[in-house]
Amino acid sequence: MNLVHKTKTKKLYLPTHLFYQFSTIAIIIGVTIFFSIANDSFLTYNNISDILRSISIVTLLAIGVTFTLIVDGFDLSVGSTASLATITAASCLVLYRQELIVTLLIPILCGLLVGLLNALLVIRIKLPDLLATLSIMYIVNGLHLTFSKGSSIYEGMSGAKGHFIPSFLFIGQGSVLGIPVPVIIMLIVVLIAYVFLEKTTYGRFFYMTGGNREAARLAGIPTDRYRVYAYMISGLLASIGGIILCSRVGTGQVSAGAPLLMDAVAAAYIGYAMFGAKKPNVIGTFLGSVLIGIILNGLTMMNVPYYAQDIIKGSILIAALAFSFIKKKRK
Repeated sequence: MNLVHKTKTKKLYLPTHLFYQFSTIAIIIGVTIFFSIANDSFLTYNNISDILRSISIVTLLAIGVTFTLIVDGFDLSVGSTASLATITAASCLVLYRQELIVTLLIPILCGLLVGLLNALLVIRIKLPDLLATLSIMYIVNGLHLTFSKGSSIYEGMSGAKGHFIPSFLFIGQGSVLGIPVPVIIMLIVVLIAYVFLEKTTYGRFFYMTGGNREAARLAGIPTDRYRVYAYMISGLLASIGGIILCSRVGTGQVSAGAPLLMDAVAAAYIGYAMFGAKKPNVIGTFLGSVLIGIILNGLTMMNVPYYAQDIIKGSILIAALAFSFIKKKRK
């Protein structure tokens, strides 16, 4: 009797397990086929390049969020950090006529500082991560809005002394061997983050910190240090995303990063579903970004209004969150 019961359970488990493992890939294939039938131009090289270019910034932010999720945290400030980076990078060039190295370093340092502040609030002051990073999000938004007086930074504006130099614009607009530079940067970051988290001892320490903090601490892992690293990596990647965004559009837009937050969060949570990982993971996050990019691009090609696309994005986020928490309960 027990043997029959075990056999039935195994048969039920197998399709469910396969569904959890490959559902995201199946959905990506399904929506790609749908949009390809709906529009002949969907699978052209130019459109695929546009999709990858459009998700490059979201993917960077989403990987940052993934690092914080791995250590059992969360970062809501990535969008505002990206906006801060666009404003500081544009200001360095347009208002202060700085060299490329300074223009890149200052936003990155700002991003690292935001990550450190988040870690301080969460780890030392012991605020809940959602409240801490939400507070920092508002503070960072207020800082760059105050500095810019609520307006974008652009060439020819009042007080402008410089301009966007070609080497900076190349980061967001250039290509190498036909591949857009933002896509190359995204793929390099995905590869480095994947190898680090999945193939190194230090990467496993991140997962151990998030999986069971007390057990990891007793095993000699400095858990607080790895939590600090996670938030600083999140700030770093958000600032790099902001730099790419600024160089892509050629202006420092004050609210440029705000729409990226929910896309990044959704991509990170979709990553839970990949290959039955049951944990935040970089490849899953990347494919989550791809899924969101494909859907938004396809909807745009079908002339769906941008405000209606928010309904789709919200639905994707709900589905991703529900799916992730259902899987957590079954662990």
